[in-house]
Amino acid sequence: MKTQLKKGTLEMCVLALLARTDSYAYELVSRLADCMEISEGTIYPLMRRLQGEGWVSTYLVESPSGPSRKYYALTEAGHDSLATMQTEWQEFVAEVNSVLVPPPLGSAAGAIKRDNSQGDSK
Repeated sequence: MKTQLKKGTLEMCVLALLARTDSYAYELVSRLADCMEISEGTIYPLMRRLQGEGWVSTYLVESPSGPSRKYYALTEAGHDSLATMQTEWQEFVAEVNSVLVPPPLGSAAGAIKRDNSQGDSK
């Protein structure tokens, strides 16, 4: 399950990192690897897809120690998509938490649930 969750949120995580600062692919992998397992081979197809969606743009920066690096920058459409994804993520987390963490028995939600369950048994 963790792998499927990661696949579903990786796009949002990359956009969130790019919202902070422009970056090149290997740097994105390194930053993501601090908090999740990710391989370098995963990021390149994702970056092509994000570029195709118009959510990122690219530019080259010369490197003193090798070939130029392709940097990715979040576009306005990318910022908008990230905001939508973040809202949807927060709603999803709240929905899942409402199932995983039941409300306290003394709360209004807990009282409503108890009332409904008593009515169902009649």
